[in-house]
Amino acid sequence: MSKTVLVLTPHPDDAEVFAGGTIAKMVAEGARVIIVIASSGNKGSFEYDAETLAAIRREEAIRAAAVLGAEPPVFLEHPDLELPLLPPGLLREQFVRLIRQYKPDVVITEDPLYIAEVHPDHRAVARAASDAVNFCHLPLFHPEHMDEGLEPHFVVEKYFYTPDPAGANKIVDITDTIEKKIAAMAEHKSQVRFLVEEVVRQARLAGVDLKAILGPMVEDPAAAMAWALRSEAAQIGQRAGFAYGEAFRYVRFHPIVEGLLGSS
Repeated sequence: MSKTVLVLTPHPDDAEVFAGGTIAKMVAEGARVIIVIASSGNKGSFEYDAETLAAIRREEAIRAAAVLGAEPPVFLEHPDLELPLLPPGLLREQFVRLIRQYKPDVVITEDPLYIAEVHPDHRAVARAASDAVNFCHLPLFHPEHMDEGLEPHFVVEKYFYTPDPAGANKIVDITDTIEKKIAAMAEHKSQVRFLVEEVVRQARLAGVDLKAILGPMVEDPAAAMAWALRSEAAQIGQRAGFAYGEAFRYVRFHPIVEGLLGSS
């Protein structure tokens, strides 16, 4: 039986950056994948106004999801960099509702245990998604959903993506899907330009000549992003003997249940 995978992310490119290879791999194995994007990503740019950027990033996210083989994304359209300022519990309730609506076998999202995260939207999604995925099976947790026919649902597999090597207990082999991950990220053209320009500006302030290090690649944002994604995936994969990998803190059942499974 094919699985349903729900991906809860802060911004239009986060699914591709942190889990694009894993998503493409799951799709290839027959999974149905739905990507949820909490914010419009309308502040990360040196070239557009917020309204224009939001529209551009929405279209880019739709194209990127299609490259991975996922369904068109679900857009919550909250303002970028303002997720922690939402009414208390709103984002958590929206995630619980979506979990009960799609009844996923797998949820992929931010790791709330990664304490070095500097982006407020990432921290907000990590906490709200963790609450949602761990308690959405309780009938008294947002019981109003029952009136809408949305029953409590237990998510068996939780993939919390994390940049912290010490926090990861599962590395997914994305050797066969690394190119699809890169192709999907390339659809986020406005974000790729912004991310590369951000690094270039900081390098210039630090007195680092990126062109001397990276050559003409530094003037080709898509090529620079592809190099960065391959480099990071290679470093992660090496820890498990793969050419390319993505790292997660993987959780299934309560530790007592896991212990019983291990002893059976």
